Amino acid sequence: MNDTSPEPDDATYRIGDLASEFDVTIRTLRFYEDKGLLRPTRNGVTRIYSKRDRARLKLILLGKRLGFSLNEVKRMIELYDPQGKNETQLRVALEKGEAQMRVLEEQRDHLETAIEELQRTIDVVRDMLSGN
Repeated sequence: MNDTSPEPDDATYRIGDLASEFDVTIRTLRFYEDKGLLRPTRNGVTRIYSKRDRARLKLILLGKRLGFSLNEVKRMIELYDPQGKNETQLRVALEKGEAQMRVLEEQRDHLETAIEELQRTIDVVRDMLSGN
């Protein structure tokens, strides 16, 4: 039976659980902790991650996939205001997102040009090999 019920607010996770779920190494999670991106509690030597830590990890990994630096991700996460509408966080996220979109579009343009040049080179080499 597939249980899709929401997790309780007090759900907790061990480091190995999150590492497996998000396909990252335990060392990666410790690194994020060292950088202040994650703040698990401790039970002796065991790190206990909260639902909030899990959500933060999702945002960190999304930010990385989108090309943001860890410092940029941290800044956006730290702007979260649980009591407010998060207008500042949203404005910063929009600004950073638009800037990153421009960077990625420029990279795509460079890649498309490189692919076209490489295809022309491959075509020339094929022609040379076939005796044309």
